[in-house]
Amino acid sequence: MKTFIRAAIVAAAFIAAPASLYAQDADGVVEHPMIERYPGQVIAWQHIENYQPVKIPVGPVTGYRQIEEVIETEGRVTRTFYKYEGEDRSFSEVYKNYLDALEAEDFEILGKGMSADRKGNDVGSRNWTGVYFIYNPFSRGGEANTMVSGTSSSGGAGAIVARKDRASGTAYVTIHVEQHSKNYVGTLIDIVEVEAAQTGLVVVDAEAIGSDIEEYGRVVLDGVVFDFDKATLKPESKAALDEIAKYLKANPDKSFYVVGHTDSKGTFAYNNKLSSDRALAVADSLKQDYDIASERLEPHGIGPLSPVFSNTQDAGREKNRRVELVEK
Repeated sequence: MKTFIRAAIVAAAFIAAPASLYAQDADGVVEHPMIERYPGQVIAWQHIENYQPVKIPVGPVTGYRQIEEVIETEGRVTRTFYKYEGEDRSFSEVYKNYLDALEAEDFEILGKGMSADRKGNDVGSRNWTGVYFIYNPFSRGGEANTMVSGTSSSGGAGAIVARKDRASGTAYVTIHVEQHSKNYVGTLIDIVEVEAAQTGLVVVDAEAIGSDIEEYGRVVLDGVVFDFDKATLKPESKAALDEIAKYLKANPDKSFYVVGHTDSKGTFAYNNKLSSDRALAVADSLKQDYDIASERLEPHGIGPLSPVFSNTQDAGREKNRRVELVEK
């Protein structure tokens, strides 16, 4: 019987961990405080989504590119890829250390498996890992792509799926470890932070802003909301504005366009003005309420000209009504 567990999220603001003390880490990465790295690893790649649906397989492969036992959830997703270079450690040692650490911290182990030849259909096998990445593809590559490529000296691999219920919400952790070559062990740690929905509002935070700006040059300001058909900011926008201001103050050398977007309902002239007014409202709030210098924020509206989803359905129109920061 196919198993589906669904959960909704209110993305909360998390206190960012201190900048990495590991000199070889990739620029701009911040290690998640929930999981401590294996000694000697460096962060080669990281991607953070403030909100994203996720499918977490917890059972074996049951058919062609299919796993029946799947947890469907959604939330803040932090994907961090570590590498260990050297021949003095094996994938199995790294795997065992992560498994022991999760168990010591009272994580519930939902699935685990390790294989020297990666054959079979169990958790951690090549087939299982392939399905996992079909369900949860990389939005962009980088060194994490080594998880789905081999070398002439590739060895075994393993995976662990775990869950922990916390006061702030449930967290799911999936750890993939692979012997990429005789002197290179790769580890991908996916963390999904889920919180019971109360208001249905997703709020961007300073860490997610930095991640998206670093990777895409822009970020959608989730949680900035307006009165219907107006450019008046609702009081519940304050949580998002607080986080936006926090990011701007931590990065005083950066300047941005504040860009308003609408759906395509109504005339272009009306939507263009509404999007401009909303961008101006956000820029003015950041300037007046948070002392962000005027020259750092330049508001513009482009109406319905840059949709991210089709405007034929309500869900798509809702996503298209947004304000973004675009780095200059």
